[in-house]
Amino acid sequence: MVGRVRAGDTDAYAVLVRRHARAAMRTATLLGAGSDAEDVVQEALVKAYRSLGSFRADRPFRPWLLRIVANEARNAHRSAVRRTGREERQARDLWAELLDPAAAVVDREDKARLLAAVAGLPDKLRLVVACRYLLELDEADTAVVLGVPRGTVKSRLSRGLARLREDLAATIEEVDHA
Repeated sequence: MVGRVRAGDTDAYAVLVRRHARAAMRTATLLGAGSDAEDVVQEALVKAYRSLGSFRADRPFRPWLLRIVANEARNAHRSAVRRTGREERQARDLWAELLDPAAAVVDREDKARLLAAVAGLPDKLRLVVACRYLLELDEADTAVVLGVPRGTVKSRLSRGLARLREDLAATIEEVDHA
């Protein structure tokens, strides 16, 4: 498909966009773009189209595109830091919407605690946890999307999960004592 786009077939790029737009949107949202997620994805898709000449055909397209989305999301996040209060509430709502539909059977209070704990992680840990468990990317794709070595993904994931266990245990203990 990328070869067809490089040959000038813009319809082929439309197919690639349709195929990967949903993952791109989830990635932008989970990596902090908030209400700017659509703009981030649009900008990333334009940049990807312009950069197809540097895309290595022996590599998968999706992680390459999501890496561009991740970079754009980081840029948007940096520029939107001063709008934190409202954006944080919206992000929590989006996290809840992005959970696997099968998880709907989980008690709402438990889900809220989990989402709050994930949202409370430091950015580096939160991003790895989000990519692995909410975007369902494997370690290699997570490494590509976040632009870090695979070993860094493993160590941050381990620290993030340990932190979540501690935070959730403390939250449950507080609820039990209330």
